[in-house]
Amino acid sequence: MAADDAPRGERVQKVLARAGIGSRRACEVLIVEGRVTVDGRTATLGDRVDPTAAALAVDGVPVPTAPGLVHYLCNKPAGVVTTASDPQGRRTVLDLVPAEPRVFPVGRLDYETEGLLLLTNDGELAQRLTHPRFGVEKTYLAEVVGVPTPAAIRRLREGVTLDDGPTAPARVVLVQAGTGPHATSALEVTIHEGRNRQVRRMCDEVGHPVRRLVRTRIGPVRETRLEPGAWRVLIPAEVRALYEAACAPGPTVTPQ
Repeated sequence: MAADDAPRGERVQKVLARAGIGSRRACEVLIVEGRVTVDGRTATLGDRVDPTAAALAVDGVPVPTAPGLVHYLCNKPAGVVTTASDPQGRRTVLDLVPAEPRVFPVGRLDYETEGLLLLTNDGELAQRLTHPRFGVEKTYLAEVVGVPTPAAIRRLREGVTLDDGPTAPARVVLVQAGTGPHATSALEVTIHEGRNRQVRRMCDEVGHPVRRLVRTRIGPVRETRLEPGAWRVLIPAEVRALYEAACAPGPTVTPQ
């Protein structure tokens, strides 16, 4: 066979297997079942693709195949800014992860807020996770001043009016009620919007300012073992789960 006649690209099942979808044989089954698309058309066994350019999906969920993509999960400590650089010289989240390949944070956590933050060079996933159309949930544990009444919790669940408009329904659970004249309480708050300092402003609005705020979940991803400032690489199943969550049509949070 002449060099110009050699097959171009890689077989679809090989690309999918390398992306963590399953074994090569399992990926062949997905192709036979018609569950795999390449650039919007149904794939067939024998198809070859350029993984740097082709758009692959399984069951309608995109599969990142470009070489060099990385997905980090970081436990951001307080006192770190969620930007690429800071004119005041403060430490940024990029100081917490490897310098290469270059990544960027997905969404924001304010300076004093702690907890889970994704950093990646996967632009499609980042765009989906931050787009309000998909309504990917984020859960926070908030230490608040005082003891919220059932009426205050109901307001948070149903939505409160902030200076940039009413908030969408949220899931709010009183995890621990404080006692005594200087009591603090713990609330678990799940939202799908991404407004600036939203949870803090919501709690301020119902009269219970936040003393400490920690994000504990991003969509399907939780992590309790990372020390503050530490990071790890997401496994392929977690990346896949994030893509699935970011393909859901519309908000997923309802009052509770």
